[in-house]
This record gives sequence, structure tokens and C-alpha cells, in this order.
Amino acid sequence: MPEAEEGAAGSGAEGPGPGAAAEQAGGGAPKLCGYLQKLSGKGPLRGFRSRWFVFDPRRCYLYYFKGPQEALPLGHLDIAAACFSYHQPEAAAAAGDEAAAFEVHSPGGAVAVLKAATRQDMTYWLQELQQKRWEYCNNLDAAKRDSRTSPTPSDFSKGLVAKDNPELSILSQNASAERARNILAVETSPTDLVGEQAASQPAPVQPSTINFSLKQWSTEIKNSMSSLRKGNNENRKSIFYTSEEWELLDPTPKDLEDSMVLEEKRKQLAEGSKGLTSSAFPFDFGRIPHKSRRPLKDMIGSSKNRNSSDSSPTEWCTGNGNKLFSELQLKYQSQQEELEKLKKDLSSQKELVRLLQQTVRSSQYDKYFASRLCEGVPKDKLELLHQKDDQILGLNNQLEKLNLEKDSLQQEVKNLKCKVGELNEQLGMLMETIQAKDEVIMKLSRQLSECEDNTSSQSGAVNSSMATCINKELQELDRLKDNLQGYKTQNKFLNKEILELSALRRNAEAREREWQAKYTSLEAKLCQIESKYLILLQEMKTPVCSEEQSSTREVITQLLEDALKAETSEQPEQAFFKPHLVSEYDIYGFQTVPEDDDEEKLVAKSRALDLRSLSLSENREISTGVKWENYLASMMNREMIRCVELKNLIRSGIPHEHRSKMWKWCVNLHVKKFKDSTVPGYFQTLLQNALEKQNPASKQIELDLLRTLPNNKHYSSPTSEGIQKLRNVLLAFSWRNPDIGYCQGLNRLVAIALLYLEQEDAFWCLVTIVEVFMPRDYYTKTLLGSQVDQRVFKDLMSEKLPRLHAHFEQYKVDYTLITFNWFLVVFVDSVVSDILFKIWDSFLYEGPKVIFRFALALFKYKEEEILKLQDSMSIFKYLRYFTRTILDARKLTAIAFGDLNPFPLRQIRNRRTYHLEKVRLELTELEAIREDFLRERDTCIEKRDLISDDEEDG
Repeated sequence: MPEAEEGAAGSGAEGPGPGAAAEQAGGGAPKLCGYLQKLSGKGPLRGFRSRWFVFDPRRCYLYYFKGPQEALPLGHLDIAAACFSYHQPEAAAAAGDEAAAFEVHSPGGAVAVLKAATRQDMTYWLQELQQKRWEYCNNLDAAKRDSRTSPTPSDFSKGLVAKDNPELSILSQNASAERARNILAVETSPTDLVGEQAASQPAPVQPSTINFSLKQWSTEIKNSMSSLRKGNNENRKSIFYTSEEWELLDPTPKDLEDSMVLEEKRKQLAEGSKGLTSSAFPFDFGRIPHKSRRPLKDMIGSSKNRNSSDSSPTEWCTGNGNKLFSELQLKYQSQQEELEKLKKDLSSQKELVRLLQQTVRSSQYDKYFASRLCEGVPKDKLELLHQKDDQILGLNNQLEKLNLEKDSLQQEVKNLKCKVGELNEQLGMLMETIQAKDEVIMKLSRQLSECEDNTSSQSGAVNSSMATCINKELQELDRLKDNLQGYKTQNKFLNKEILELSALRRNAEAREREWQAKYTSLEAKLCQIESKYLILLQEMKTPVCSEEQSSTREVITQLLEDALKAETSEQPEQAFFKPHLVSEYDIYGFQTVPEDDDEEKLVAKSRALDLRSLSLSENREISTGVKWENYLASMMNREMIRCVELKNLIRSGIPHEHRSKMWKWCVNLHVKKFKDSTVPGYFQTLLQNALEKQNPASKQIELDLLRTLPNNKHYSSPTSEGIQKLRNVLLAFSWRNPDIGYCQGLNRLVAIALLYLEQEDAFWCLVTIVEVFMPRDYYTKTLLGSQVDQRVFKDLMSEKLPRLHAHFEQYKVDYTLITFNWFLVVFVDSVVSDILFKIWDSFLYEGPKVIFRFALALFKYKEEEILKLQDSMSIFKYLRYFTRTILDARKLTAIAFGDLNPFPLRQIRNRRTYHLEKVRLELTELEAIREDFLRERDTCIEKRDLISDDEEDG
């Protein structure tokens, strides 16, 4: 799935945002979150913007926010279908990229460029994202159970619910792939900008940059306003090496040789740092082309860089200048001497040529003369003449060679003259250089005379110049080593990426084949069910008195039995092909389908299926779990306090994995003044006293233990773990508050608290409800406070829901008979469990006003249905069960906290005070009537056999 921009949606759907928690649970996996910079925008606004990223393991999404405490995400990246790459620092720098940037490639060609603060953080993010993708994709088929009965593995360690560890069938992993992944893994640790502790760090901001996204302008406005930031980057492909056997790259012999040469060079630099004083220019002036001559300023600059640590600038310039001049003079003199020598050789050769020419002419004359006298000359003389002729020919050849040599020497003389001219030009340039150096020497001498007291500091500057040169060489060596290590790391990472993508592709293909088989099985099952339901429809058309009903009755009976079967794991061979729609217990331990009444079973299973459907539809939307993760991270190094953001988060519902911590924090928030005044071990002391001494409430407590929540597996039998904990908390509270002791209803409050809290925390939760939230006499024998709240609720009904209130008054329906129990036990056993715990989340944070809100919201939710009922019996019957038919917690919460506003607490307190006086007067009148009755009974013989209800109970 390509990168999704969901922050700008205006539909009102909540996105994942900061979460809340009080404490860091021990033993939990660290959350993957932290600061990254994301490349976004177009044109001149395209650049890196600092974002807070949070990984959601439920959907394998990487959400990004403007900051850790933002409520709405700007968008998300689908990590499950993504692949990753990054570039080496040299390649990135050559293309204008950032050294710590990496790319997330999504299907469809979408590429998200992210940048970490350091390459260490980048490596950590890539490793973790690879691991999260691997775990998520391999476990796609593992969670075959109902997501409501198999919650995400949580990090809390308290309460009865925490002890339920759903067994998920994990797919068998490829051993060779796992071994290769372990070999290719790169060990790294993040910096302070990664993890939950990063939320307390300031966001990394680059100068002259823009941090505002026009694409998500509505989300930006909802969250906060910030400044713009600029930048640019380009998408590039990585080039890497791989092989079939996943071998790692070793350094080549040439790489080793280069590294040895660099190391030797570094040693020579370190050893020869003292000998830089007498070094001359590292090139031959006689062989430098005219175009490659360096400017005078560059020559002076390079000469300054070669200054040694034990010679002053004046000495260096004077010594080197004289030495260069003397060397050039020597070269010039040697060239002049060579020229003179060549001239002498040329003159001697010319003289030899002249002599040879004379010899040739005389020989020719002699030959001519001899030809005249050849007749009569002896034979030996003729041979002598022939020899002379041969000598003449040899001399002619030698003459030609000498002429050629003369021409070459003349050309060489010309070349030497040109070279002498060039040397003269270089000499002139050097003279100018020496003159400039003399000026520099004079200037430096003046400065030296002015700064004679600071000679040591100048010496230090020279040393630093030499050290800078050496450090540059060492830095270059370190850079090459880092690049080598970086390429090795990149190769390992990309090899691991290819390995994982190949394995995930194979797993996806296997899943596709399994889903196809599952689809075929379900299609066959659907055909069977349709066939049976066609028979059922035919049965409905058949007259009741028909006698031909035996076969159809059997079909109906079989359909009912199949529908009422609870999901079990007794048939593992069919476990894969059968969808797990409804489990026997939900995540809180409540039984989803009762065992006694078949009609109630059908209704309960239908309700459970509706809840399942609603849960699946909610899972398609953005989860609020990431909000809590963000808020948790933002509160890592700060004490959590009450604020609007936290209140809104709690109203949306505390995630299952954070409820234990949040409930404990809420309880501690309300009873801090009580706990500060107690000694350590206060709860254990109360429990010990209640067990050892006579306790009038213990008998009633024992009677009510198994009647508390019989439909919850944690309290269903005497051996259940929750029973003993429930007993301990109720006994300790009865000893703490003897005025109340024990009242029916307290057991259910404690039972709900124990699902997420330990015994002592559940005890303080009961103290919070009874002694902090509720008015006095709420749970006493007279239930005075409860009666007062029912009258307050009637006033609110007439104000907030006038039509419904008038409807009840018209048919004389006393709905307080139903709502009384809602207030007494905070909706326990009145609404479905999902809604119950969301009500308790807000109740423990905000107090008893929440009960009024949700009581009114329940009536408003079903207002139209109730108004359609036109007699008191049907209305009252509907009121007894209608709350169990409300399944949409989100809609109910929106009504309670939105449609019913304003809802000031001062109004409730004022009406409580008003009705309290009225109820007390009524109770006083009733008590007076009772006393008159007792006196009359004692005096009248006929009425002595009459007894009151209280006496009968006694």
C-alpha cells in the first residue's frame, strides 16, 4: 500500500496519536518510535521536515506526527508491503543526498525518503523495521482467533485478565532463512532520538528549513502551527553485490594493498614531520610546461603549508629562496658549458669536412690524369688505383653522414637556445618570486619585531599548521576505512533485505494457496447452510397442524445445534478452514453464550456476532492505540497530570494493554491524601485484623462471593483465583469502614477492579468509589445517597430528554427501578463488556458525573424505539434488557460526551443538596410512622402478631 495521507481527513474519524500511561511496565518490549526527517513537498517547498514516527504493531503501520504530543497523524507508511534501501556517504554526497537518509519503497512506485540524525540511528531504524515486517508477515495466519478474545500481547503484569495468555499458532519458520538473517544482522544501538525517551528531547531542527506541510494543512491546523523548512533530495537506486549462498564481501587484495600503502604513508608522515624544514619545491622547473605554471600566490601558499615546527617564517623564506636561486644558476651554467662543447665539436667537424673535400678533389685529379696514362701501366699499379677509388667512395659516404650529423646538431642548438630562453623566463619569474618573498620577509620581520613577546604562540601556530596537514591525511585514511566498513554493512543489509523479501514472497504465495483452500471450504459450507435454510423457509410456510414435519423438524434441530456450538480446538485438522467468529469467553473472561436457555443462547450468540462484526469494522479504521503509545512516550520523563488531552484519550477508551496502568494511576490520583496518611502495609494489616477478629460482614460476604459474577470464568467456581482475592478486598474494606461494612453491590465493583488491578490496588479503587466519588450514605443501610441520585437523574431526564420523560410519565413507568442498579454498581451486568470497561475508564478519571452522562446516553440511544411502545408493560419489559442490545461504544460515547453537553458538575451537586433534604424529611416521616406503629402494636393486643420487614430480616 503506498504512503497514505490520512491526517487531512475531515470525517471526524480519530487517528492514532499520543497515548497515556503512568508507569513503564517491566519486561515489555521497547516501543519503536522516535524522530526522523521526512522528505515532502513540491517545488521550492520540497525538503526534509522533522516528524515524530511511531510504529503500530497491530497493523504494521509507521505513523508520523508533527510532534510526540500531537493527536492526529499526518499520514502513515505500510511497512508490511514495503522494502528498504540506502546509499553510501560518498555516493550520497556526490548526488547531493544526506549521509543518514534511507528510502521506504511501497507498492505502486511510491518512495518515502526518511533521514535519521546519525547513521547509527538509520541502521537501527532499518534493522527494527525489517524485524517488525518479518514478524508481522510471518504471523498473519497465526492470529486465527477472534481479535477480541486474543488481544495484542500486552506489557502489563497486573490483574486477572493479565494472566490469560492466548496461545497463537505461529507458522514454522524456515531454519536456513533464520540462520542467514542472524548472520546478516548488524549490531547497533540507537541514540537518544530513538525510543520513548526521545519524546522528552527537543526535535532536531535544521537552520533555514520549513516544517509545515501544505498537503496536510487541515491536520497541521488541528494540531499546531509551525515554521517552514527547505531542502531537496532525489530518489536513487542502490548498487550492491550478492550471491546465491549469501556470502559476505571480503576485502580484495588491491584493497588490502591500498590500505597498507596508506598506513605506510601515514607512518612516513609522522616520522618525517621534523624534516619538512629543508624540503624544496616537489617539481622540476626545467620540465614544467608553460600552461601548468602555478600563480605566485599559490606557490607562496603551498610554501607556507610546508613550514616546519622549528624554523621561523623569515628563516624559511630566506633559506629556500637562496637555495632555489643557486640551483637554477648551476643548471644554467651546466647548459652553457654543454653548448660551448657542442660548438667546439661542430668546428672540428667542419675542419674535417674541408680536409676531406681537398682529398677528394686531389683524388679526382689523379684519377683523370691516370686514365690518360693507363695504357702501359703495370697491373699492380692498376690495383692501387682501384683501391684509391674505393677509398674515395668511402670518404664520400662519410661526408654525407657528417652533413646529416651537422644538421641534427644545428637543430639541437636551436632547441637548446629555446630551452635557455625558457630557463631565462623561469629565472625571471623566480626572481619576481624571490622579490615577493623578500617583501613578505620584510613584512614578517616587521610583524616579528612587533610581536617579539608572542614568539611562542607563533611557534604553536606553525605546529598546528603541520598538525593540520597530518590530520588531513589521517582523516582521509579514516574516511576510506569508514567507507569500506560502510559498504560491507550496506551489502549485509541489502543481502538480508533480499533474503527476507524472498522468504516473505514465498510465505505470501503459501498463504494465498491456503486462503484459496479456505475459501473453497467456506463456499461448500455456505452451500450446505443455504440448503438447510431453504428447508427452514419451506417449514415456515407449512401449516402448524401439518403432520409431515418430522424431516424438517430434524433439520431445524440440527441447525440450532450447529448455531449454538461454541468454538473449540477439539478438531485441529479443521481449525484452519473454520473461521473463529465467537469464542466461549471474551478477553475479560465473560461468557459469550449462556449454557442454560436455548432461546437466550440464540440471542447471546447473535449479539456476540454483531459485536464481532462491529469490532472488525472498527479495526479497518485508524486505531487509537498509537495515540496512547505517543502519549506514553511523551510522559516518559515527566509526571503525568490531568489535562484535556488525557481526558479526551480516556474518553475514547483505554487500550487493553494499558488499562491496568491507567486504572492504577487514576486510583492513586484520587486517594493520594488517604494513602499518604497510612503506614506501609496498611492493606495487609486490615486484612489480617478482619481474618483474626470477629467481623460481622464476613458471613454476608461469603454468601455473595459466588453470586458476584457467575458468568465470568475468574469468579465462576470456589477454586477460581478471583474468589480469594475478592474475599480479601471486601474483608479489608469492611474493617476499614465499619459504618458501611459490606453492602450488596460492593462485591461487583471489586470484581471488575480485580480484572485489571492487584488486591491492594483494587482495595484503594473501592475506597475511591465509596469514600471519594459517591456521596455519604450511598452504600449504607438506608441507601440515602442512591435514592437522591435517582431523583437528580429524573430532573436531568426531564431537561435533556423531555419527550422520553413525558412518555414515561404518560404511562406511569418508574424507570428508576431499572436505573437504580446502574448507579449502585456502575453498570456492571447492565451493558456489554466492551461498553462497560469504556464507561469505567472515564468513571475512574472523571468521577460520578460519568454515570449520569452514560445513563442519559443509553436512553437517548434507544429513544425512538421506546417512544414507539404504547403500554406500560411493554415499556418496562423493554427497559429490562434494552441496554444489552446497545453494541456501538463509539456512538454511545459520542452521545454521552457530545450530544448531552453542557453538563456542569455544579448543577448535579446543587440538585443533590436539594433532594437530599427532601429525602431526609421523607425518611424522618417514615421513621416516625414506624415508631408510632411499634408503640401502637405494643399497646394493642390485636396487633402484637404483626412484625415489620426489618424484624423479619433480623
